[in-house]
Order: sequence, then C-alpha cells, then structure tokens
Amino acid sequence: MGKKKKQNDIESMVLELLDHYPDTYVPLELLATALHMNAPRERKRVQKMLAGLAERDLVRLNASGQAKRTGPESDKPHPGLLEGVVDVNRHGVGFVAVPGYDEDIRIPRKKMHTALPGDRVRVRITGRDSGRMEGAITDVRERSGRLMVGTLVLSKGVCMIEPDEGIADTEFFIHPDQTRGAKDGDKVTFTLVDWIHPKALPQGQIVQVLGRAGSHEATMLSILAENQIRGEFPKDVEEQAEAIPTEIPEPEIRRRLDLRKERIFTIDPYDAKDFDDAIQVRLNEAGHYELGVHIADVTYYVRPGTVLDQEALERATSVYLVDRVIPMLPEKLSNGVCSLRPDEDKLTYSCIMEITPKGKLVRYAIEETVIRSVQRFTYEQAQEIIDGGRHWLEEDVRLANEMAKMLTAKRFREGSVDLDTPEPKFRLDANGKPLEVIVKERLDAHRLIEECMLMANKTVATHIETLREVSRKTGRDSHPFLYRIHDKPDTDKLRNIAENLRPFGIQFHVTDDINPKQINLLLADVKDHPLQNTIQELVLRSMAKAVYAPKNIGHFGLGFKHYAHFTSPIRRYPDVLVHRLLKTYAEKLPGYRYAELDELGVHCSEKERSAAQAERDSVKQKQVEYLSERIGQTFDGVITGVTERGMFVKLNDIHCDGMVPVRLMEDDYYIHDPDRHMLIGRRRGRKYQLGDTLSVRVHETNIAARTVDLVLTASSHLDASHPRRRRK
Repeated sequence: MGKKKKQNDIESMVLELLDHYPDTYVPLELLATALHMNAPRERKRVQKMLAGLAERDLVRLNASGQAKRTGPESDKPHPGLLEGVVDVNRHGVGFVAVPGYDEDIRIPRKKMHTALPGDRVRVRITGRDSGRMEGAITDVRERSGRLMVGTLVLSKGVCMIEPDEGIADTEFFIHPDQTRGAKDGDKVTFTLVDWIHPKALPQGQIVQVLGRAGSHEATMLSILAENQIRGEFPKDVEEQAEAIPTEIPEPEIRRRLDLRKERIFTIDPYDAKDFDDAIQVRLNEAGHYELGVHIADVTYYVRPGTVLDQEALERATSVYLVDRVIPMLPEKLSNGVCSLRPDEDKLTYSCIMEITPKGKLVRYAIEETVIRSVQRFTYEQAQEIIDGGRHWLEEDVRLANEMAKMLTAKRFREGSVDLDTPEPKFRLDANGKPLEVIVKERLDAHRLIEECMLMANKTVATHIETLREVSRKTGRDSHPFLYRIHDKPDTDKLRNIAENLRPFGIQFHVTDDINPKQINLLLADVKDHPLQNTIQELVLRSMAKAVYAPKNIGHFGLGFKHYAHFTSPIRRYPDVLVHRLLKTYAEKLPGYRYAELDELGVHCSEKERSAAQAERDSVKQKQVEYLSERIGQTFDGVITGVTERGMFVKLNDIHCDGMVPVRLMEDDYYIHDPDRHMLIGRRRGRKYQLGDTLSVRVHETNIAARTVDLVLTASSHLDASHPRRRRK
C-alpha cells in the first residue's frame, strides 16, 4: 500500500513537472534529475512509469522517449479552488488576497507549494485556525518576477543562495557560470528562473552583487531590493537627462511671468540638494498676506512618453533611507536643472495667494513663472531668525512665521488631526556604523514651510473643483484630477483604543461618524502622559492610508474637502501629473482620462508604500545595530504593546523598540490578559500593562532579522509589585 502510494505521488510529480512545459517534449534525464532519481534502477523506474502514463493517455512519448503532457491539464476548471495574489511575511507564512473575500487566506509555510511573494496562485481552503481561513496553494498561475535577496554559499563547486527570511523554505540553485563574480558570503539580488515542483530545487539567476553580507552598503542595498526599489538609473535615462540644457531659452522666459526681482527664498534640511519649493511673503495695502509658493517646473523638462518620464513613473517617488536618497529623477535634474538653487534662474509653476489675517483665501493665481532665489536657508538658520537673529530677510521670514502660526491654529480649529510623532535620526561614521541616535526636533521653521505647502496644495485642488462645478452646469462632468485623499479611520480600532485607555481614567468617546476634533481632544488629554507616543502610534495605525485617486472623498486627517499634491514634483510623480493637468486645463485642452488617473493613482500609492517601508526598514536596521553595540546596557522605556509572546518596549530618549519575551521573564509564569493588555504573574501577581514605565537591559540582538530582545531589571520587578509606583 505504501509503495503504491509512493508510486502515485511520483506520477503526480511527473505530471506536474510536464504541466510546466506544455509545448515541449521533456527528456527523461531532466525528469529523473528533478525527481532525484538519477540512479540507473530509479531512472528505469521513471521510464516505465512514463510508458504507463502514455497508455492511460496522460502523456505522449516521442521516438526519443521524451515526454509531453497530452492536454493543458493546469488550465482545466478546478471547482472549489480560489485564485489570488500571495504575500509572504518574514516567517515564510503566506497570505492570499482573493477578490470578493473580506479576509486573506492564511497559508502555512509547508503548504506554500512553489509560490513566492507576489505570485498569482490557486488555493484550496483547508479549514480555520483561531477563526482565520487557512488554505493550501495547489499551483502557481503567474510568476511575479520579483527581485529577491539572499546570501551566496559556495561549497565544493555547488552554488546556492540562502534567501532572506520570508522568501521560501528552501535554497536556490545557481549555475556555476552565472554567479556574476559573487564570492562565498556575498549578499546578492536574484530572480527565479524556474521551480518545477516543491520537492525539486528552484533555480535562481543573480541580478546584482551587493557586497559582503553584514556590511553597511550590502544591507542598505538589500533593503532597497526587498522593497523592489532600484538604485541606479538605466543608461538611456541618464543619457537623456544629461542632454538637457542648463540654460533657459530666452523665448521661454518671455512667455512666463517674470518674478526674478522678488524676494524669494528656500528653507530646507541642511543636507538637501533637491530644492523643489520656494516662497515669498509680504503684506499688501489691505493688510492681507500675499503668499507665493513657487514649485520647480519639472514638466517642462520631463515630457510624456520619454524614457525619462517612463522611469519617473515607474519609480513614482524618491526614497529616503538613513544614509542616502534614491531620487525619482536623475541627479542632473533633481539636484541641478530643476533644483531651485540660489542665484540661478529657474522655471517654476507658482500658486500666488492673497490670505486675510483670519486665514481666508480671497484671491489666487496659478501661473507658469521664472524665479531667482535670493537665499537658501536651512531649517536651523530660519529658526535662528524666527528666534530673533539678524538677517537682511528677517522681516520676510518672521512675517511668514506669523502667517504660518495663524494658518496652523485655523487648521486645527477646523479639524486637522494634530499628530506629531518623534522621528529618530542617526549620526553614522564613515562605515555606516550608528554612533548616536538623535530625535528630530520639530521647529517653527518646519511648520512655516508645511503650512505654505498645505495652502498651495489645497488651493490648486479647490481651483479644479471650481472648474468642475462650471462644467457640471453645462451638463458635463469634465476636468478629471488626481487628488490626495484620506478616508475616515477604522472605528473598531478606535473603540479598541478607547477600551485600552479606560483603566487609565482617559475617556475617549468614539462614534460612527467620528471626526478629527474628537481625535484631537484625545491627543490633548494624553499630552505629557507616559502613553502619549503610544497612543499617537495607535491612532496612526487606526487611520486609513492616504492615497492618490481621481475620486475625491476629501482628506480626513487634514480636514480638507479638496486636496492634491502640487508642491514636490522633483520627488513625487503625482505632483508631475497634477502640474500637467493644471496646464492642459489652463489651455482648455483635454488631460488624462479618469480611468488613466485611477490606474496611475493605484500605482503611485503602491510605490509610496514600498518607499515608506524601505525607510522604516533602514531606521529599524540602524536601531538594532546601535543596540548591538550596547548589549548589557540598561535603558528606561514604556510598554507600547502586550501579547502572549511578550511586551514591546520603546526605549526613552533614543526611541528604539525592543521586546521583552515571556521566555526571558523567568521570575514567574506569566499569563496574557488580552482585554486589559496585561501580563500577570501566576504566583507573585506581578502585572505589566500598556503604558507602564520600566527599566530594561539589552539582552540580545539579531541584525539580520532586525529584532532586539530585552530583559527586565530588578527595579522593574519591584515596580511591578507596587502598581502605584509604576507611572509617575
């Protein structure tokens, strides 16, 4: 019985292998190798098996004994099977998103078949585990072609890649002639050549050698590759960028509104080179602010259909890692031709607004312009002027700050959510080793620029809405546009936050028609509370992700009915699209179709998420590296999450995260109380819950997995025994 079952298993594997080559006769030698049946006796067994399958009309044999499937078995209908795209977490567990299903189907690691992240697969539902649908992948319908990351292992002439966690539960075979010069222990990116059966080895193809595994450069490049982000530009794109002249043609200057004699300046980070926005602020005779927001006119240089435009669209955004920027546009444009550098004539697209002292927009103009920035400020330099420092532009900067404070107050009164979460920044040595963690300080100068950009973005979106209203009166609904939209938060998640806060005496009333003012009341209530940062993060997680779309539903977080991205075309492709739409509508020409914008919005939103994940991964990487040099050191922190596996702790001052696993809490057996987000010691009754402050010691780090294990110090045990002493 066992032998018959084994025979059936092998027959099934042979048929599945042949399904991968529907138009080709497959040699016996290839089948035997894939089945690991290369011994003469085993090969004869495969040959005999093929003859039997041919008699049953399941395969066809040619004169050379090569086999071919008789029909497209894999394309036949399979009742009960679902089809979708699989994602894979860092532990190798799959999740298949099926259209029409509210929840993903969880795929245990051993039931992934030959699926890789992003593949389109067929899946069979096998049951439920802890209330979640589980399934098994039966076959791969379409490969994603995604880039993967791993480490090359060379042993006795055999070349294998050990993939990073979450890719696949196996090694990938590499042909010895296709290593691209990679050495044993090098980090590489690679793609799949073929994987014909779960019990056969997949074959990979090296795309790029990143460097020695564990080195700073290889690690940063790996993070980019993991998130499907390319660092270098194709040669033809670089060549087209280099061919762009730096001088502006005189006829183009004459065609535009000339603002080169105005006091226009930029404020950017000290290490920025891509200056895509400049401002000017003055008071007019009516006592109103006249705000000019001048944006690099990227669309003059990047024309639709060119390789430069296609590459910018594919990237869709610049990516900011801890040590570098991966620009959307080649350096010739991003740091040169388009960048609004001081004392250089630059082509811009400007939104010039007249704003009352109460923040009402009374007039605006959107114009193609030419400017000449008179000053490049860093945020710190601008802040010195705001604080009383002397400069020949001091009146302009302080007036801009006065206006920004008024606009900020108005925005929060009208419903913007006030979420300012601290961001860590790293001081690195020449080898990329983190020497210091610095928490970015939020300056008035940051707010100044932010409010000017928000005002311009809101104004151009409102302008388009005005055009649409006019067209509706004529019986048409024209002027499709790409909005930046933000849906309401998940009320169930907000109610969960409210439940978590009740034991702390913090009241948070959640209604089905939740509005930003309710959230701002909560954030005001927890200001300076030990839970402040934790609650801000929980609120952020409850929020829908802001995305790009032609259907305008408003921006919940900002409290704006109409909003678009206009102010950063050097680093965001949606801003390029918005500029093009504004220009075509100004010339009364048709722009992009609604369906095109819908597709472009989805693409740009996906690329934005990948970029954000890469940025988070690079920060987490340096946090773990920083703590790896501090094993045994003690830090104070706050519990930001509690699970049955342990407690997540954010370390004060350095804003690094780690976990205290229950397996390292050896003083007692701890039980997880999910309703109170608490761990309770069975014998001693010690309690640890969300928001508790405690002292921890760095126990162990895993740089490859980007994890930090912490252990509690004796003082934490003492505080846990005396609840009144826990939160001060």
